[in-house]
Amino acid sequence: MIARGKVRDIYGIDDEHLLLVATDRLSAYDVVMPSPVPGKGEVLTKMSNFWFAMMEDIIPNHLTNKSLASVISDSEVAAALQSRSTIVRRLKPLPIESVVRGYLIGSGWNDYQATGGICGIKLPEGLKQASRLPETIFTPATKAEAGDHDENVSFERVVAMIGLKLATRVRDISIRIYERAARHALERGIIIADTKFEFGQDDEGKLYVIDEMLTPDSSRFWPSAEYEVGISPPSFDKQFVRDYLETLDWNKTAPGPDIPEEILRRTGEKYREALTILTS
Repeated sequence: MIARGKVRDIYGIDDEHLLLVATDRLSAYDVVMPSPVPGKGEVLTKMSNFWFAMMEDIIPNHLTNKSLASVISDSEVAAALQSRSTIVRRLKPLPIESVVRGYLIGSGWNDYQATGGICGIKLPEGLKQASRLPETIFTPATKAEAGDHDENVSFERVVAMIGLKLATRVRDISIRIYERAARHALERGIIIADTKFEFGQDDEGKLYVIDEMLTPDSSRFWPSAEYEVGISPPSFDKQFVRDYLETLDWNKTAPGPDIPEEILRRTGEKYREALTILTS
């Protein structure tokens, strides 16, 4: 093991490859909760792989054709990890979260209430919570250390970090991926309100999309039949957990509170339902 993220465990294989294992850990407000959601890692892996394949003509992804059996000699261990693991290229991650928004919710809604915009992008007056935005916007964030919160930043800040050419490419690709996925989802009764991507580069500077893509962990999925402006709509993602946590006297810092078994069970059901709807 070379790193442990909020959800994924990362193992080094060789100089060119990594093994990513999507665990059942649940994080909210950048804090890992003490109780897992059974089967969650399998859902994240299947959903990410579905979207990676759909977007290959837009940008290559980090997946490889190497089999798990080729790097894990213990057949029982390989079988246990098969449905939640991927062998990927070892790339250099960009130091930003590429957040794309089609609707006004979450930290974007908070920023709008305070400033009238998000990440320096001015928005029309009079928008309500969950309003559809006039156009898709790119609202990047810096990556936080474990236990800290990501910080929304301006596009100009991203340019200062990675350069204008790369920042523009990441922004444009992120919006293209989101808009294609949003159309696919809406045809199946799901609104993708927002999402975030991560990107990495190889030694030659070639850009790849990495980590996960358009999962319930990285996106807000709303059932279109229940969508209503002015409220936080019901969701297929961990907003379900966030809404529960908002009822607690908790300061959104580690350690996270215990989550009731019923909330964990219903969260798992929502994840699996989203997977079935979006990939069938």
